[in-house]
Amino acid sequence: MKSFWLSAAAAAALLTALPAAASSPPEPAAEPSLQAPRMGTWGVDLTGRDLSVPPGASFYNYANGTYVKALVIPADRVRFGAFDRIAELSRNRLRAVVEKAAADPAATGDIARVGALYRAFMDEARVESLGARPLAGDLAAIRAEKTRSDIARLMGASHRQFGGSLVQGYVGDDAKDPFAYAVMLGQGGLGLPDRDYYLEASFAPQLAKYEAYVAQMLTLAGWTDPQASAKAIVAMETEIAKVSWTGAQRRDRDTTYNAMAVKDLPAYAPGLDWTAFLAGAGLSKADRVVLEENTAVQKIAAVFAATPIDTLKAWQAFNLVDQAAPYLSKAFDAAHFEFRDKTLSGQQVQRERWKRGVALVDSEIGEASGKLYVDAYFPPESKAKMADLVTNLRGAMRGRIEKLDWMGADTKAKALEKLAKFNVKIGYPDRWRSYDGLTVNDADLYGDVERAAAFDWDFRAGRLGGPVDRGEWSMTPPTVNAYYSPTKNEVVFPAAILQPPFFDPQADDAVNYGGIGAVIGHEITHGFDDQGRKGDGDGRLADWWTAEDAARFKVQAVKLGKQYDAYQPLPGAFVKGDLTMGENIADLGGLLMSLDAYHAALGGKPAPVIDGLTGDQRFFLAFAQVWRTKTREDFTRRLLVVDPHSPPEARVDLPLRNIDAVYDAFGIKPGDTMYVAPADRVRIW
Repeated sequence: MKSFWLSAAAAAALLTALPAAASSPPEPAAEPSLQAPRMGTWGVDLTGRDLSVPPGASFYNYANGTYVKALVIPADRVRFGAFDRIAELSRNRLRAVVEKAAADPAATGDIARVGALYRAFMDEARVESLGARPLAGDLAAIRAEKTRSDIARLMGASHRQFGGSLVQGYVGDDAKDPFAYAVMLGQGGLGLPDRDYYLEASFAPQLAKYEAYVAQMLTLAGWTDPQASAKAIVAMETEIAKVSWTGAQRRDRDTTYNAMAVKDLPAYAPGLDWTAFLAGAGLSKADRVVLEENTAVQKIAAVFAATPIDTLKAWQAFNLVDQAAPYLSKAFDAAHFEFRDKTLSGQQVQRERWKRGVALVDSEIGEASGKLYVDAYFPPESKAKMADLVTNLRGAMRGRIEKLDWMGADTKAKALEKLAKFNVKIGYPDRWRSYDGLTVNDADLYGDVERAAAFDWDFRAGRLGGPVDRGEWSMTPPTVNAYYSPTKNEVVFPAAILQPPFFDPQADDAVNYGGIGAVIGHEITHGFDDQGRKGDGDGRLADWWTAEDAARFKVQAVKLGKQYDAYQPLPGAFVKGDLTMGENIADLGGLLMSLDAYHAALGGKPAPVIDGLTGDQRFFLAFAQVWRTKTREDFTRRLLVVDPHSPPEARVDLPLRNIDAVYDAFGIKPGDTMYVAPADRVRIW
């Protein structure tokens, strides 16, 4: 069971999915605050700078060094900083509206569902008293399997309930027909974050602890011979890892689009009963699928066929328990935390239960709770001001495209046409989703989560054959993030990100352009990054570039990738320039676009000097302070393998090295660490 909002290749978000956001003092407040933080007097925390570090040595440390040195990561976090502070504000606000709903005996409809789900999670005594009993029915279904077809059917059904599947599916926008839905199928089967955890020697300790964890969960479930089963499961997953695509390969929108008739699946990928699999998933009416990692799916089907049935059943049982553990008694929940959060990411203690309860409501019925959040905390004027900023950024991008010296006239015309068709969504959906038909029982947490998953899956599967809902959102309003959807050719900014340090109506203009302006620019640039550029103005995967212009683009992209490949956040651990390429291009393009928009907003007048800082200096400081963060080492190593975003320090220092205005504003010169010769600076957008 998983949430099917967008595939990894289908949308480009500002940062990886984790609570994130911003403010000033280095330690989290003792009491939850519902007030938006302010940065200094005009939008930048001057005391957070480390003036002993020259800007040319590391702009990130110059702008953030004092703050980061004093920053303490809370024990229940794997990272903390600017994004996380504003996410904390958003979570506190969401808690206020959720707990109000939970305390209202007269609540009806979706408000009642919000309250009931939260009450179910917070009733820890009831959850504890049930022990492993909620698992009984689902475990019995696994034990009852007799054939590989039975297993394939239940793997399909796992998309709408607790459990696992070696092939992952979802229903989403068809990249080559973006006004219609399609069934997507891709690689699955791994219990660790990435194939590298099975294949790279540096992750051997985590792999050994994973095997012990599998055995522990099977023991808690009462599964026969858990030690031997765990060993067989890890061996099977290692074979899957060997044939799985890398994160960088999975980003390629061309190679991950492989349409196929359902009737041809058995011949292409024999070994898995595709009829049973699709029936279990409720997708029997599909006559066509799009294979993403097609060769991996083919080889995973062969692994399925070669694996003993008892191992496949044990694997399903483990995935069932692993996914359900956070909604079961403490024995399950504590084991899950110890491995999933502590071992893999370095988190020291479990989050308070209310925090996890609020997160559950947001993930399962997020538009219902999101509407309550918007009604309470999102002023209409923020949406209007944001719309003005987007208009200014779009104009800046238009000007940059028109002035490009490496792009020919034909490609420019297509690029401008695409830009003109960009859709923009701000704050919250125009039409809220209804959860009518979803049963939420405050005495049945396990059932609530399964029913919510089934409700969501059936809603999406039921849209096959119908038109794409272009008004749908893939993030809830309390989410501190933003994204670009290539199939809808749109940029989306949830309400929660429109807070300081990103956006502050009282801040200096340079600060807002360096903060939310760079975010807007980042998302717009995703429409023109190495993968976003492959879609046209309607969101259709299509090549609108001349061969010459595409070649010139790739030369600059490769140059940028090499800069990131050389960046080493931890000893022996480097950024993967090919994995992070799209985000890196978006960071650089977004900054340049927003800087142009800021200059245009000055209307030909010189920027004022504030506290001895010029407008450009304030712009770049504001941008850098958005990214001030401290991260646990285990989590950093994990992100370097799985996350298409570069680490915070790299997201500041590496784009700035390629921007001429930074050199002028801060006097960066040859010999400085930040210095790149003009001829070697990357020029894309």
